[in-house]
Amino acid sequence: MAFYQATGAALNQLILHNYPLSPFSEKIRSMLGYTKIPWQSANTREAPPRPILEQLAGGYRKVPVAQIGADIFCDTRTISAEIAAMANMPELIVENADAECQAFVEEVEQKMFFATLACSMSFKLNKKVLRTLSVLDVAQMMWDRIKMGRHATVKMAGLKTSKAILQAYLEDLENQLSRDFIFGNGPSIADFAAYHSLWFYRDLAEKSEINKYHNINRWMDRIKQFGHGKELELDPPLALEIARNNEPRPIEEAFKDDPMIGKQVLIAPSDYAQTASQGTLVGSKPHGWIIARQEPSLGTVHVHFPRHGFTLTPV
Repeated sequence: MAFYQATGAALNQLILHNYPLSPFSEKIRSMLGYTKIPWQSANTREAPPRPILEQLAGGYRKVPVAQIGADIFCDTRTISAEIAAMANMPELIVENADAECQAFVEEVEQKMFFATLACSMSFKLNKKVLRTLSVLDVAQMMWDRIKMGRHATVKMAGLKTSKAILQAYLEDLENQLSRDFIFGNGPSIADFAAYHSLWFYRDLAEKSEINKYHNINRWMDRIKQFGHGKELELDPPLALEIARNNEPRPIEEAFKDDPMIGKQVLIAPSDYAQTASQGTLVGSKPHGWIIARQEPSLGTVHVHFPRHGFTLTPV
């Protein structure tokens, strides 16, 4: 695919910093396919160093990261809310869901996600990994994940326990999918939250154990048919140019009523990959924070984080 060269018409188009085998990136790519929002894909490395993302988002090290001009969105919860606003689809915002749906999303993106990944190791997955990564890259990625796991507050269960967790989850989900989608006849945030780890298990690892769950497979095929939408590949350094040529969007006055506004803070995930981003708090929303970061080569960028799953600490 040819690389896109930045033009003024696309300076404010959504950019997704991602890599092909990333489950959480697939969650967002599928959501973009469903909403049909045009977007640009900037490939990044599977593990740090990621010099472009470091300039845009600071210390934050999870993938994917979204960008619109000089506004940077960290965590799929924040990215999903931005896509929902662009597409006028409030059902894609987890905070808009009822308590049952919110609890489901929390369960599948934590406990079930790690159990599914633990059960996904396979020869076919390894072949796919080695098509995109060198052996040295794989070794560096594995070492990175080991170091990350040592400080995580969410621990991956052993393989035997993970298999039991996954089997119980698949049986429950199979019974729940009496309709086309998990909580109704149309997709919601729950469907995309549940899909990406099973995509990794079924479509990348090609684990045959899932084949007997006919409702799940039909549901996954419905999500897969959305595709990835109007995707255009972006030469990653151009994302910096786009940030440099834009100003962060204005922050509503209602989001400036916080005693920490104007102060230096650290914001970091509370579960794993807990490296913090530092900046000046400029926005405090009911479900998120915004910090301003000064980068010598970019100027000012605003970095958006969710409150859920993150901690804010004054410097």
